[in-house]
Amino acid sequence: MKRIEFYRTINGASPVEEFLETLDDNQAKKVLWVLRLIKELNPIPSNYFSKLVNTDDIWEVRVQYGGNTFRLLGFFYDTKLIVLTHGFQKKTQKTPKQHIELAESRKRDYLSRR
Repeated sequence: MKRIEFYRTINGASPVEEFLETLDDNQAKKVLWVLRLIKELNPIPSNYFSKLVNTDDIWEVRVQYGGNTFRLLGFFYDTKLIVLTHGFQKKTQKTPKQHIELAESRKRDYLSRR
């Protein structure tokens, strides 16, 4: 089974927890359900979790609920630990570049503090 960890800034803030707090109860439940699938399933279905191309090994958690699309970005620290850097509501077909750059920056920060 895989483990999922939420990235924390140097001062202890968790961008993923902050994102989850912006969702209504049902949206948050769906996100947590997808995270549980990612932890437990092997292989993980690509409609829930896939690697983003042309990135520094950034992966995307995909959540559909109602007419909304939510994404959480992160990376593997080792084969069993996924570190999620942040989440957002996706409004375009392509993952916005600023979100990819933010995930890559937080990955570098996480690795430098390990």
